[in-house]
Amino acid sequence: MTGPARLLLLALVGAATAASADRAPLRATFSIVARDTASGELGVGVQSHWFSVGATVPWAEAGVAAVATQSFADPGYGPRILQRVRSGERGTTALAAAIEADTLRDLRQVLVIDARGNAGVYTGDDCIPHAGHRVGRDHVCAGNLLASGEVWERMSAAFTTTGGSLAARILSALEAGQAAGGDARGSQSAALLVVREVDPEQPWRNRIVDLRVEDHERPIQELRRLLTIHTAYALADSGDGAFARREFATALRHYDEALRLVPENDEILFWRGSMRMGIGDTTGAAADIREAIARNPRWESLIARIPGGIFPGVETLCQRLGIARGP
Repeated sequence: MTGPARLLLLALVGAATAASADRAPLRATFSIVARDTASGELGVGVQSHWFSVGATVPWAEAGVAAVATQSFADPGYGPRILQRVRSGERGTTALAAAIEADTLRDLRQVLVIDARGNAGVYTGDDCIPHAGHRVGRDHVCAGNLLASGEVWERMSAAFTTTGGSLAARILSALEAGQAAGGDARGSQSAALLVVREVDPEQPWRNRIVDLRVEDHERPIQELRRLLTIHTAYALADSGDGAFARREFATALRHYDEALRLVPENDEILFWRGSMRMGIGDTTGAAADIREAIARNPRWESLIARIPGGIFPGVETLCQRLGIARGP
């Protein structure tokens, strides 16, 4: 769309909404909503040539639904659809009701999948071409203002044929969409959101992946890098849990897997050293801590004053490394 044409369309949107304080921000983009039947996870992935697309497009609630609202986006679609599904409606029914109530529906593109697998999408007649969608098994792909009419089809195929976690499959779909042309304007921001019912009493724990790239030349590539780091830290967390249960072999395995993903990470290396010291492996602990300090000298000042309750055996380890304890 040319600059004058876009300004005209924005003017029409503004005129149509002049009675309210709301405006329809242009979130031309491509996205996917999906679920994993084995884990119960729901997720959204999105990329756009617009700053901070993750603040507007993706919405998800564990055990309820995942929603993406885009084109001339109304962010209210997210909470409105989630509320209706939470109250017992199918995702498709909630989407239809939200669209019916929207006087600017022809400018919208909205995707939904609920926890029972009901999937639907609406692409308004005035969405900027290439615009379209595909509903597949346990996922919906859609986009607007795209460089190619193949984007949503390629995304769907990639999601269907990729293995691994839901987050990994969603990311593969985004990569396929970008390879097929992506946003006609290029790339700027991306987001990945995955939820799962972990603890109904602590709903903040249900957001198991929440990554955003606000402004980057290759946001999907950066999102891939962040997902790798996220996975490594999740493994380290699992290692800490296993250590607390005195499952020491399992704890070490989780930390080893984490460091295989991010071998340069001094943080995870340092805390693996702490864990090794806690299970009596002084030699292994000293090797990890020495290497962590070599990568990041700030660890030396920290280990000199870290409490023994946090790092069992820290006094012995400092003596072995020649580090004086104290503030």
